[in-house]
Amino acid sequence: MQVRSLLLLLALILVAAAAEAGKNKKEKAKKDGSKCEDWRWGPCVPNSKDCGLGYREGTCKDESKKLKCKIPCNWKKKFGADCKYKFESWGGCSAQTGLKTRSGILKKALYNAQCEETVFVTKPCSSKIKSKSKGQFPSLLS
Repeated sequence: MQVRSLLLLLALILVAAAAEAGKNKKEKAKKDGSKCEDWRWGPCVPNSKDCGLGYREGTCKDESKKLKCKIPCNWKKKFGADCKYKFESWGGCSAQTGLKTRSGILKKALYNAQCEETVFVTKPCSSKIKSKSKGQFPSLLS
């Protein structure tokens, strides 16, 4: 019976210690946070080259902060890494220009980025001829 009481007491002490540790972490996060709600964030600036890990600076009244950020190396440089678009399917190939086009509508602007509502992109047409009969093999006997 004493062993059970001892184990119960030990379990209660561990639960209380864990709750206190969680409380301290929450208070610490609030202390580091700012009361300012109108933050203005700059673009993500990579540490080297034009993509990868970097930082963005933010200001609010007389406060400033730096946040870590990452620019994917396959991002559309024309639009900026903070502008996210929903793109349509590629259009047909233009015989005059040899390009395909498609448009994208702004889905999300991160960190108050200045983004265009609609963007257009082009890419060269493929020189490969795709067959319409997928999964079928041409007859070898003809």
